[in-house]
Amino acid sequence: MFEEKEITELVPGHYVIEIAKQTGSFSLSSPGHIKNEGVILHLKSKGVISVLIDPKKTLKKNEENKARKLLIEEVKEAKEIFNESKKIQRKVFDDALSGTELDLTPVVEITNKSVDAIFNNPDSLACVVNIREKDEYLLEHSVSVAVYMAIFARYLKIKKPIVQQLSIGAFLHDVGKIMVPDEILNKPGKLTDDEFTIMKTHANHSIDIITKTPGISKLSLEVAALHHEKINGEGYPNQVKGDAVTKFGRMISICDIFDALTADRCYKDGFSHVKAFAILRELAQLNHLDVKLVDAFIKCAGVFPVGSLVKLKSNKVAIVEERNLQDPTKPKVKSFYSAKTNHYINTQQIDLQNSNDEIVKGVRAKDFDLDMNKIVEMLLMQG
Repeated sequence: MFEEKEITELVPGHYVIEIAKQTGSFSLSSPGHIKNEGVILHLKSKGVISVLIDPKKTLKKNEENKARKLLIEEVKEAKEIFNESKKIQRKVFDDALSGTELDLTPVVEITNKSVDAIFNNPDSLACVVNIREKDEYLLEHSVSVAVYMAIFARYLKIKKPIVQQLSIGAFLHDVGKIMVPDEILNKPGKLTDDEFTIMKTHANHSIDIITKTPGISKLSLEVAALHHEKINGEGYPNQVKGDAVTKFGRMISICDIFDALTADRCYKDGFSHVKAFAILRELAQLNHLDVKLVDAFIKCAGVFPVGSLVKLKSNKVAIVEERNLQDPTKPKVKSFYSAKTNHYINTQQIDLQNSNDEIVKGVRAKDFDLDMNKIVEMLLMQG
């Protein structure tokens, strides 16, 4: 049984079904919980007099706090998974360099843990992937591509056992880079033709190393082997073309390029997500990437991905906490910094779908001389 509530009776936690009385013609995009007082003020400003609520779905204050604490715990767990993944990745590279046979067991365990977390809440690991150490690009790139691959595969409704194999292949896809000389691997400027020829050998090295790894599946090897192939046949190392570049090979190419574009490195800053999306679309038009899969990846990541920073019309800087699938331009964010005074401010959770505020543009932490790690730590502590 629904109840009608005057706008003055609404409180955070009420589950609103629809508008009952109003002076205007405002409509809700979907039923949902009142997140904060700002939502109520927004409804008032639109001339809403009363609404219908579902008392059975109303959240008590302690339930709201529990939900928030759960999200915090998930992000903390995601950070632990990410850091553990880097340690295992470092061991993988060390073993490959010394010619030691790779031990697949820890790789399987950590990628399964990552996939489990993603199936539970993909946003938590997506948030952590946005935190990078400029001097650990090689390690973090491989881990991040594995995360993106699992998030993308889950979005495409691929079955979990398959996602686990895809994640292993993505985790190992760049292991051959350990064979490339550092002066080429970390060169700040554009590679010469000879240097690029050497760089491309990493794909062959990766295939050789992974093929010799006991217990590796054909699917995991397929993913790693195809990550630099292009649909038009101009990729490497085997110039695979057209349908021979499988769906999973096309997926990892997108994840690999997106992460490479957005990650900060010791010699350059990464592109914004919006710029990276534009480049992916350009590559798809050149028949390097799959057009439909690129569009699906952008929808999966969101126009403003979880963990990315945005500047609001109110001159506040906020971190994206939750996507809005109905309107990707209006996610749920948490403001924490004033772009006007260049100072930290009291945090505020804002559901842009029910707010007069709006996103002006995506920004990066460096635009305001901020440290992304410190930002996330601060927000986690504040809860």
